[in-house]
Amino acid sequence: MYNTVLFDLDGTLIDSAEGITKCTQYALEKFNIEVTDRKDLYPFIGPPLKWSFMEYYGFDEEKADLAVEYYRERFSVKGMYEHQVYDGIEELLKMLKERKVRLGVASSKNELYVKLILEDIKLDQYFDVIAGSLDEERSGKTEVIEAALSQWNIQDKSEIVMIGDRKFDIIGAKETELDSIGVLVGFGTREELEDAGADQIVASIWDLKEYLDENCESYEEKK
Repeated sequence: MYNTVLFDLDGTLIDSAEGITKCTQYALEKFNIEVTDRKDLYPFIGPPLKWSFMEYYGFDEEKADLAVEYYRERFSVKGMYEHQVYDGIEELLKMLKERKVRLGVASSKNELYVKLILEDIKLDQYFDVIAGSLDEERSGKTEVIEAALSQWNIQDKSEIVMIGDRKFDIIGAKETELDSIGVLVGFGTREELEDAGADQIVASIWDLKEYLDENCESYEEKK
């Protein structure tokens, strides 16, 4: 049974495709790279931004750092508000909170924006821990998950589960010795999540709610 649940943000709690892809378009245009179909930029949803510019467009580190700066120019004023909370998420969080399950967010997005977004959509009230990237200091998903876990004094990692929509979430969970649940509401495929080694895969938020309802208990019962 789990008494602590970590959620990814983009593609798990919210559909952030519009904001992320439009900001990526904006950044690429600064380098005279035009992408007309924003779906071509869906791979940017999930992994660290700098890594994505290097991986998908062959930017070197200096160029990728500049691209991230351009991305944030638009994101800080527009992109961070271009998202929708998935149907059923708030009901799920309410259920877990009422059951006294510890809740946290571990996102590859910059930590400041993670907090601002959760405040904007009024979901911050449900989370005890909110962790995001801190650029060079903390960029990979594994490091973000470790940062989230460091804020709890949990001895038994079998009580914790990480939930996300991309392989980065599943790999990060494995590298921190956590169970993982892949959700198909976001931007990863079943094949991607299976190949990464997800312990469970659910098709919808309602399926996730049902699974957690059966497999979560109050952390206070362990005291």
